Amino acid sequence: MSIKGKSPTELGFSIALGLFCIAIFLLIAYPLYFIIIASISDSVLVSTGKVLLFPKGVSFFGYTEIFKDERIWTGYRNTIFYTIAGTLVNLLVTLPAAYVLSRKDFKAGKFIMFAFIFTMFFNGGLIPTYLLMKDLHLINTVWVFIIPFCVNVFYLIIARTFFESSLPKELYEAAAMDGCSHFTYFMKVALPLSKAMISVIGLYYLVGHWNDFFTGLIYIRSNELQPLQIVLRDILLSNQVFSGGAGTGGSAGGYAQRYADQIKYGVIIISTLPILLVYPFIQKYFDKGVMIGSVKG
Repeated sequence: MSIKGKSPTELGFSIALGLFCIAIFLLIAYPLYFIIIASISDSVLVSTGKVLLFPKGVSFFGYTEIFKDERIWTGYRNTIFYTIAGTLVNLLVTLPAAYVLSRKDFKAGKFIMFAFIFTMFFNGGLIPTYLLMKDLHLINTVWVFIIPFCVNVFYLIIARTFFESSLPKELYEAAAMDGCSHFTYFMKVALPLSKAMISVIGLYYLVGHWNDFFTGLIYIRSNELQPLQIVLRDILLSNQVFSGGAGTGGSAGGYAQRYADQIKYGVIIISTLPILLVYPFIQKYFDKGVMIGSVKG
């Protein structure tokens, strides 16, 4: 409907809604924008509140030093590996499990699904889980990021609901009449028709692995295996990035206050940028799959 065809009430509502959406966008976008300008501004001006809309005292010293730091690149390498390998394992386990549990002719499906859901509300706790990881010899290994948490029950429920509601049983019956097995049907029919769901769940898994710091904090002791988020956490807490830096850190090292905030904000940008770059490539699937699992009338 054009503007000319709208009544004053409808036009006023549309303008108010547009302004409200702009305000919400600014509330979401400004913190990210502030981090960007703060990462290239003088830290003293940032800390005194003089940097609000435009960078002041522009300097790229923070980014220069970040790119020199071997710990940053080690963390980057580890996180990329944990994210890619972990997401692949998550999908390799979640999707077949969801398909099997969606089949009405699978007699044990209800019991197994109950067992999965039970773990959403009750778990052994941190200490028993740590002892289990220790007995499985997963402590201080790369596999502790990938194997123990390969299924998220919530995403499993979403995938199972999708297979139940979006793939009609007649489709499998037609494929079975042509001699198609469950495995062939799953690989050649179900998965190609589930790109939206796979993209959404894959993105959720990927972001979860990328932002995961608790696993490294609890189960990893070697600095060579720590993910980027632990490196970022150490920088934000201790404000001492390099052992040979100047500042108040004494022999432990650190940066002068003039560059400390540049380092912290720069690391935030570098650690967030890859996820922001991934999203546009799967946006079309994300838009289609955002309502997966919802009740439709």
